[in-house]
Amino acid sequence: MSRKQRAVVIFPGRGSYSAKELGYVSQYHSTRIDLVSALDARRAEAGAEASLALDGLAKFSPAKHLPGRNASNLIYTCALADFAALNRDKFEVVAVCGNSLGWYLSLAAAGALTLENGAHLVDTMGAMMERDGIGGQLLCSVARDDWTRDAALREAVLDCVGRTKNAYLSIDLAGTLVLAGDDGALKKLRADLPKLGPIEPVVLPKHAAFHTPLLGGVAERARDVLPRGLFGKPNVPMIDGRGKVWSPNSADVDALHAYTLGHQITQPYDFAKSIEAACKEFAPDKLILMGPGSSLGAPIAQTLIAHNWRGLNDRAEFVEAQASDPFLIAMGREEQRGLAV
Repeated sequence: MSRKQRAVVIFPGRGSYSAKELGYVSQYHSTRIDLVSALDARRAEAGAEASLALDGLAKFSPAKHLPGRNASNLIYTCALADFAALNRDKFEVVAVCGNSLGWYLSLAAAGALTLENGAHLVDTMGAMMERDGIGGQLLCSVARDDWTRDAALREAVLDCVGRTKNAYLSIDLAGTLVLAGDDGALKKLRADLPKLGPIEPVVLPKHAAFHTPLLGGVAERARDVLPRGLFGKPNVPMIDGRGKVWSPNSADVDALHAYTLGHQITQPYDFAKSIEAACKEFAPDKLILMGPGSSLGAPIAQTLIAHNWRGLNDRAEFVEAQASDPFLIAMGREEQRGLAV
């Protein structure tokens, strides 16, 4: 019998459920409707709209699908159902990580939260962000066309952020930086940043200034309503937004609760660092990106290229390697999904 392949599982964040993902649950998880319904029943107690109903709408509606609470619940449902579908006879999950919201999903996948408590955490934070969120976010590219990092452009963008009042780096996606700030900061960044690079920054709809000090009040309220008792030790290692590994035997549950509802909300999330740690600490045979969507594929590839992982130097070499024997499997891509389920 062949050995199982070592896999690091990666969970997506906000923005991964878009119009082309409509119907994801019914398309891929008809045998897991009981699981989805159970999660929806828990969330309905708090007044949330059912993910199954949202996924089953005839047409994608930005007003319905993009608000933080609905979007987060949909992504949680799709990604954790994908995790349940993973072929465990073929893969050994040696670690989990994610981008932003994906950290909450990682907690549930690793067993540090039950599936029900993970759904409660995601729904609670989504509702808080809709009610109390401040400011917004911008996507700013700092990569060349070949997916190598433009160090000078990156430095110039961060310098511009540093000179702008109430502007911050929110998420590091390797070749893309997510910037955040209050309304005044965003206006100034939109005026100044296009002069620094060839691609104009993109405004993320219905996002607040997550991973910045502007959400200190949200973090404080989250700690009040999401007690430490919801959390436990993980069953598999988790990699957070600093590249820190939380191991099953040594994880401090008090520190995990404090990080998740403190630093993780108010300080930058370094997704690129988490992917670097995943590869260097766990030497996986595969990286498996949960759905919905596959938009994290480029940031993951850019991180691998930046560290010359498996000899990769640029986009062309990554695409060539993926065609013959993909190191990165995206379950949100139809042509790759069959490799993982």
